[in-house]
Amino acid sequence: MSDTLVKPVIAKELLESLQAKTEEEKQVIVHCCFPASPFLGNLIRIWPSTYLFDLQSDHKSKLIHTENITLFPHWTPIPFMKDFWFTLIFSGLPKDCKSFDLKEVIPEEGGFYVESVKRNFSDVYRVKISESY
Repeated sequence: MSDTLVKPVIAKELLESLQAKTEEEKQVIVHCCFPASPFLGNLIRIWPSTYLFDLQSDHKSKLIHTENITLFPHWTPIPFMKDFWFTLIFSGLPKDCKSFDLKEVIPEEGGFYVESVKRNFSDVYRVKISESY
């Protein structure tokens, strides 16, 4: 007996359906650095109203998960004189998006803003956070 591997045949309709589901589930991961500060007692937080705004359309990707940072109204202490890193996970961007803004939409001054982040193949980014817009 010979062992021959037979490649399964998957219906075209099923493949197209799965591709659509894959597109729906895409996520964007943004590793954020808040630069070291010479001040003691600094606090940081992120508002759930933080989005990625596609610069080529009206699409905005929603914040769906955070790591190493608290959501409003709670605060996270920042270590003295050390860069502070946290991760934000957003819903997927449109396929044709080439660049986007990260913007914290809040009812006060000092929201995080990163302008014109160039899209990459992996949808994983490292950005330096600055305040105000």
